[in-house]
Amino acid sequence: MKDIIQEKLNQAVALLHEQNVDCWLTFVRETSQVHDPALDLILGFGVTWDSAFLCTRAGEKIAIVGRYDGDNVSKLGAYTQVLTYDQGIRATLREQMARINPASIGLNYSLSDTGSDGLTFGMYARLIQFLGDTAHAAHFVSADGIVRRLRERKSANEIKRIKDAIDKTEQVYEMLFDLPLVGMSEKQVHERAGEFVRHAGCDFGWERVNNPIVNAGPDSAIGHGIPSDLRFAQGQIAHFDMGLRYEGYCSDLQRVAYIRRDDEDGVPAEVMNAWDACWSALEAGRAALKAGATCWQVDAAARAELVRQGYPEYLHAYGHHVGRNVHDGGSVLGPRWERYGQLPNMAVEPNSVFAIELGVMVPGYGYIGIEENVLVTEAGAEYLSTPQKELIVM
Repeated sequence: MKDIIQEKLNQAVALLHEQNVDCWLTFVRETSQVHDPALDLILGFGVTWDSAFLCTRAGEKIAIVGRYDGDNVSKLGAYTQVLTYDQGIRATLREQMARINPASIGLNYSLSDTGSDGLTFGMYARLIQFLGDTAHAAHFVSADGIVRRLRERKSANEIKRIKDAIDKTEQVYEMLFDLPLVGMSEKQVHERAGEFVRHAGCDFGWERVNNPIVNAGPDSAIGHGIPSDLRFAQGQIAHFDMGLRYEGYCSDLQRVAYIRRDDEDGVPAEVMNAWDACWSALEAGRAALKAGATCWQVDAAARAELVRQGYPEYLHAYGHHVGRNVHDGGSVLGPRWERYGQLPNMAVEPNSVFAIELGVMVPGYGYIGIEENVLVTEAGAEYLSTPQKELIVM
C-alpha cells in the first residue's frame, strides 16, 4: 500500500496546481471513531491525537501527528516532513502555516460529495481556535475539487487492485451458483456466501448484514434488503448483489439466474424480455460513458433506452465510483435530482472506475438487476468485470 500512498500524494500536488490552491489541509483525530475518507488515500491507517496532513503546490508533504503515530507515518516514506508533538498540535501547526503562508487553504468539506466531506464541525471549530487570530482563517476554501479528483483518477496500481477484487468476487459468484438453491432460504445462501468469501481470502465491501443482498423471487425486498426466510423455488428469479474488499480495494457486482420449472423448456418471455431490455439500457449508458462526458447525460442515455423498451425508470443513479470503498464518493452518473446535489453535473474523469447498474422488476418472477464494473478512458468505458451477458438458467 505504501506505493499507492506515495502515488496519491504526488497526484495531490499536481491537483493543487490544476485547481489553483496553495495548500491542502486534512485535519483529523481519533479516526477509529470518525473517519475522514481522504485518509484512505494519503495515509492508509488511523491516528489518535489531533493530526494535520499538509500538501503544498511547492511539493511539500507534511504530517504533524502525535508522538506515538510518528514512526508509522515515517515508515511510509511518503512525507517530506513528519513532525511530532506531545502536549498539543497548535504551536507546530501555526509555525508551519506561517512558513508556508498559503493564499488559499483547501479543507475537506463539500455540500454534495461524501468522499470530500471528512472535516467534522468540531475539528473545523478547533482549526478556528488554533488559527482564528491569523490571516489563514480567511483563506479557507473547499478542497472538494482536489479530493474528488484524487479519488476518481485511479493510478495503474489502484486499477490492478480493483481488478483483483473483481476477480475474487467472480470466483465467489461461481461458488454461489453451484449451490442447490431450490429450497434454500435467503439467509442460508447469505451464510454460505460468508464461507466462500473467507475461503477466497477477502472481506465484504459493506456491512455483512446485507452483503450479499440475496433476492429469492418476487416477494423479496429489493434494494438494500437484509436476507430473509424466503426460500428459492422453481419459476423464480434469483438475484444477488455483492461487493468485496481485497487488499484495500473493492468491487460491486450483481448477478442473476432463472430457476426453471420442470415443465419449462426455456425462460419465460416476460423474464427474457426484461433481461434483454436491461442489457440494452446498460450498454446505451456505457456507450455514452467516456472521459469528459457530463455525468447526468450518461445516466439519461441508459434511462431513455430502458423507457423506450417499455419499462419504468430505475429510481437510482446509473453509476457510482468504486475504489477504496464500494461507494467511493465523487461524481455520480445520475439524474439531476435534489439528493445528488451537484454531482451529476460533473465531468467524467479519465481512469475512473464505475459500477454501472440498473434493473427491472418482473411481476410474478422477481428482480433482474445488472451491475458491472468499468474503467473509463478517453475512448470510452471498458469492462473490468467479466460481463454477465446471458441470463444464467438453473
